[in-house]
Amino acid sequence: MCGILAVLGVAENSQSKRSRIIELSRRLRHRGPDWSGLHHHQNCYLAHQRLAIVDPASGDQPLYNEDKTVVVTVNGEIYNHKELKEKLKSHKFRTGSDCEVIAHLYEEYGEEFVDMLDGMFSFVLLDTRDNTFIAARDCIGITPLYIGWGLDGSTWFASEMKALSDDCERFMSFLPGHIYSSKTGSLRRWYNPPWYAETIPSTPYEPLVLRKAFEKAVTKRLMTDVPFGVLLSGGLDSSLVASVASRYLADSAAAQWGTQLHTFCVGLMGSPDLRAAREVADYLGTRHHEFHFTVQEGIDALEEVIYHTETYDVTTIRASTPMFLMSRKIKSLGVKMVLSGEGSDEIFGGYLYFHKAPNKEEFHQETCRKIKALHLYDCLRANKSTSAWGVEARVPFLDKEFINVAMSIDPEWKMIRPDLGRIEKWILRHAFDDEHAPYLPKHILYRQKEQFSDGVGYSWIDGLKEHANQQVTDAMLANASFVYPENTPTTKEGYYYRTIFERFFPKNSARSTVPGGPSVACSTAKAVEWDATWSKNLDPSGRAALGVHLAAYDEAKAANEASAVNSVE
Repeated sequence: MCGILAVLGVAENSQSKRSRIIELSRRLRHRGPDWSGLHHHQNCYLAHQRLAIVDPASGDQPLYNEDKTVVVTVNGEIYNHKELKEKLKSHKFRTGSDCEVIAHLYEEYGEEFVDMLDGMFSFVLLDTRDNTFIAARDCIGITPLYIGWGLDGSTWFASEMKALSDDCERFMSFLPGHIYSSKTGSLRRWYNPPWYAETIPSTPYEPLVLRKAFEKAVTKRLMTDVPFGVLLSGGLDSSLVASVASRYLADSAAAQWGTQLHTFCVGLMGSPDLRAAREVADYLGTRHHEFHFTVQEGIDALEEVIYHTETYDVTTIRASTPMFLMSRKIKSLGVKMVLSGEGSDEIFGGYLYFHKAPNKEEFHQETCRKIKALHLYDCLRANKSTSAWGVEARVPFLDKEFINVAMSIDPEWKMIRPDLGRIEKWILRHAFDDEHAPYLPKHILYRQKEQFSDGVGYSWIDGLKEHANQQVTDAMLANASFVYPENTPTTKEGYYYRTIFERFFPKNSARSTVPGGPSVACSTAKAVEWDATWSKNLDPSGRAALGVHLAAYDEAKAANEASAVNSVE
């Protein structure tokens, strides 16, 4: 995963301005420690910090067309770049980079080429022939992008807020699935799939169609020229990613690094995820790496986590911290790319609160809302927690084609129906329930949902709350609406994260990039209405879905007992 910064239309064009842009681009070097690039044309600057995954030897950025009149700085991966090059046979490519195709597609098709891209991406493209530019972000917002405006009339784009927050008068998160054109000075949505309108689909459920679509999503993400692995929590989603990757690794380009898949897991000693991940890894025959952290180590990392993730959302910080710590360990092993299981719960209604969905219409509409908000939550967490250490996370469940297949299925099949033996994400589980060539053991395939921040160990969340209670007084929380009138924190934990965030990002624009509103077990505010009791228990942990998480307190007891034993030893 790379870091991009583009500043276009600056009033001052001097060496000091160039130096300032280089200085700001350095704030993104954790995302791309392998090389730095800068292109300057008249009053426009395109900077890049590269994490080399595909074509490490010659794919440095910015990238160009043949005569260098079109310049592009890109963060992401274009999985169908070889197919796209077949449409561009009259063009000459300078590198083996998958992202170079963007410059040539623009030459051939103008601004309307973005929907041809299959991948995760944020890019800024400058046409030096008339000094116009465009910027675009992938359909779900897997890669981060911000847009800002300077007092001198300049327009800014950056992978992370920290690169533009000091120099822009106003900035905001760039909307996923949108393109900005300097010709119109506005954003427009380029991504218009059928599910986006939230109309209820009626396609019958076909298990093999769903299975093949996901296998294709995983295998296309094995495009790498560097060592890689899979983040394996032992839950359904990451286990399916690992199973499919392991099954098809030998026939992929990634096999140049060996045919035994590497898997990684993090947790407190005795946590549910560690036990489940080890079992899946043994079943699949992966080379498994298990990392442990303590509650205190997580607390000590909170300031860094908030700086890198650029949020004060409680759920995101809870889950980002273990992922941040694990990513550092992964990078120390020489791994630069990982596959991860984000997106499945949004697509299939996997969060435990979906048990309370009153009908298939509301179920489907909630999944649509959740997918549209992913860029503010799980995508942000997965990308920034790993990129903090120069690791790229790829998410097969958010493949554009797979989403179209999964979201076209009649949501009646996704509904949780205990009377029919259907637990959450039953259609996904059933699609991979193969008696002849099993993907996973049955009890793993049908393991109940754990949110990442819960699965790493229940005492992690309890420890965070206890620490926040020591830092935030009752009086501070009572005055929260006066100190923080926008997105007012309602708990001491939320207040504590907010104070850290405000130190790094004190501007109004920064705090407005973070979503708010009531939530239970990761629900949207609308879904809180499904159960009257939830309004009295607004906690984003999966355990907050009272009466749904059957194993919560048994697991908590086991984890605490294991922690006690380890501390004695």
